[in-house]
Amino acid sequence: MSSFKIRPHHGLCTAFFEGKGYSRKFTENMTEIIGVMKKDDPEITLADGADDICRCCPHNKEGICDSSGKTDKYDKAVLELCGFEAGNKIRWSDFAGTVYEKIIAAGKLGSVCGDCSWQDICEKNIKSP
Repeated sequence: MSSFKIRPHHGLCTAFFEGKGYSRKFTENMTEIIGVMKKDDPEITLADGADDICRCCPHNKEGICDSSGKTDKYDKAVLELCGFEAGNKIRWSDFAGTVYEKIIAAGKLGSVCGDCSWQDICEKNIKSP
């Protein structure tokens, strides 16, 4: 069974991902990771910084996000709202379920990442609880 390092805010990104991304390589990597997580429900480690999804991101500069001010803020908000800490190990389904309950269904998405360039995709795909 696979295991992944996942940035906390990627719990939100994966919930709304529709095959668009920064590059073809990034999109293919994210599609593959999401598929494995949904199929295998692996244990994930909540990353403090770049994760397995970031691996193919053009903003990843030798393991550091060139947008780290924003992404670090998003990660911190997800951790606080969900009651997690960086380094926690948790099953993917438990993490995704908590993110959905505490942020998406609670109407807090905009307060976490309202300034994200992908926000329009998320907003149009929010499903009522």
